[in-house]
Amino acid sequence: MNTEPRFSAPEILHSIAGAGRALLRRQRGDGHWVFELEADATIPAEYVLLEHYMDRITPDRQAKIGVYLRRIQGEHGGWPMFHAGAFDLSASVKAYCALKAIGDDLQAPHMIRARQAILDHGGAERANVFTRIQLALFGAIPWRGVPVMPVEVMYLPKWFFFNIWAMSYWARTCVVPLLVLQALHPRARNPQGLSFDEIFRTSPEDVRDWIRGPYRSRWGVAFKYIDTFLRVTEPVLSKIARGKAIAKAVAFVDERLNGEDGLGAIYPAMAYALMMYDVLAYPRDDPRCITIWKAIDKLLVENEDEIYCQPCVSPVWDTSLSGHAMIEACRSGGVDAQKDLDAACDWLVARQVTEVRGDWAETRPDLRPGGWAFQYRNDHYPDVDDTAVVAMLLHRNGRPEHAEAVEKARGWIVGMQSRSGGWGAFDADNDREFLNHIPFSDHGALLDPPTADVTGRCVSLLAQIGREEDRPVIHRALTYLRAEQEPDGSWYGRWGTNYIYGTWSVLCALNAAGVPHDDAMVRRAVDWLISIQRADGGWGEDERSYDVGRYVENAESLPSQTAWAMLGLMAAGQADHPAVSKGAAYLQSSQGAQGEWQERAYNAVGFPRVFYLKYHGYRLFFPLFALSRFHNLKRGNSRQVNFGF
Repeated sequence: MNTEPRFSAPEILHSIAGAGRALLRRQRGDGHWVFELEADATIPAEYVLLEHYMDRITPDRQAKIGVYLRRIQGEHGGWPMFHAGAFDLSASVKAYCALKAIGDDLQAPHMIRARQAILDHGGAERANVFTRIQLALFGAIPWRGVPVMPVEVMYLPKWFFFNIWAMSYWARTCVVPLLVLQALHPRARNPQGLSFDEIFRTSPEDVRDWIRGPYRSRWGVAFKYIDTFLRVTEPVLSKIARGKAIAKAVAFVDERLNGEDGLGAIYPAMAYALMMYDVLAYPRDDPRCITIWKAIDKLLVENEDEIYCQPCVSPVWDTSLSGHAMIEACRSGGVDAQKDLDAACDWLVARQVTEVRGDWAETRPDLRPGGWAFQYRNDHYPDVDDTAVVAMLLHRNGRPEHAEAVEKARGWIVGMQSRSGGWGAFDADNDREFLNHIPFSDHGALLDPPTADVTGRCVSLLAQIGREEDRPVIHRALTYLRAEQEPDGSWYGRWGTNYIYGTWSVLCALNAAGVPHDDAMVRRAVDWLISIQRADGGWGEDERSYDVGRYVENAESLPSQTAWAMLGLMAAGQADHPAVSKGAAYLQSSQGAQGEWQERAYNAVGFPRVFYLKYHGYRLFFPLFALSRFHNLKRGNSRQVNFGF
């Protein structure tokens, strides 16, 4: 018996029209979109602690952050890394410390539960490195509780096995100002005299095993010995070259301050830079300090009685993805928004980085700039993923005045390919995997190696443009992708959750590059996607898949992930498969009266197993994109997706 839902063009168009109106309502007057980007408790908690560190406390703001932190506390008593996730020690320590700073009664039930959960999981002494740094800044633990990272690292050359250019962009922008803090061991102003002794199982002064690894390999053991050696030699280094090394670190930060978009356009780097200037006795009214505070303020989101701090903002990403949904929706006839789409493309073109040779040029010195950053401005750190998605949108929209921007992007993408054939997000060949085993990198996210999802996007762009001279580049990338396929047929998703995201990204690339739909690689991926469809017709993957290294089903279907699966299957020539129709039916049935979808689960990742993200726009533009493409393929003469994305 065929249980495929009946395809009804009017009903689909009704859903598309509603979703299109909902998305257009959120477009800004200058043509761009930006949605909330939510992480876990750590960023708002760190913001609270930063205000206490600097003695710049805003009581009303902190009270609203307290409401947010209490709301997202888990039933286990602590704080998870994502919605409905397991207890996370480091997030819980930071959240507890922040609520104590805000003034919560330590005998309140939620504080008792949190404190007991922290103690039950080993106490604050077992938190991760960046949490212990926060504690050291408040004098809650001695600085020996933090791995040694001498500021003289600034002098290490690029050929040396460890240097600042061997780190990822996000690590580099955080580590450089942090080197100064670790060299000078500052102490928070802490006007309330906060202490956190009650969340330690062992008195910090009595702890002798702060540096426990990671020992994921022999590299971890070797780096532990190096850390021990540096603890003895660092005082000698400080007498030789510390002052000049600090000056070098400050110069690095000064050059990349990035105005009111902030250092690296990410919160942790901004906060460390602010504390760096403070310990060096820069006055509070120094223009650099004032500008950093403005940049941080722009990350705050206020919703009714709550405030939280975003790790960064995502306007270029949100605008480009919304644009792809809109261009497909316009083609369906359900939305009339060409002027709005053109405005979005104009806004994007104005933000292309064409002059600044950012940190990526350290490995590609002869390459011309041409990328886009993720945020409003982050010219030192354009990223490959955004660049590919923006350029595909501009190319498909087809305005002649945007052709030069597309060509600059194409050239930059080609030049950023790594020797493996894949692409990383911000740097080329940033793959010294052994560095993830240093004690400082207990989060295992010091690097930016090539990934299947970013590589898929780059292949999609180059194939969509269709230059003959790019065929060898695409061939190397396809070889990389073939090798990266998981045994079950999926691909790992580095920047979105997870195997559904990676598989969608690669299937779009394979289709654009002309890989036959009956290729074994494609068939295995299609079979896998169909096998994990849920009974309600949707798809949903849990963030726990990063922990266990395989697909884990979420508690409920998610509109964004259902859209990814549908888009992947349609790219693989499966527009007529019942699974795609069922996915469309799920999206139609779960759409709200205002044309929007809702989802509580997190849908992306900053650092696997450490830091997860919820893009609030994913629930809006991805379902619109998938339904519009489904309609267009079902009503057309061909089931072939003719674009890279």
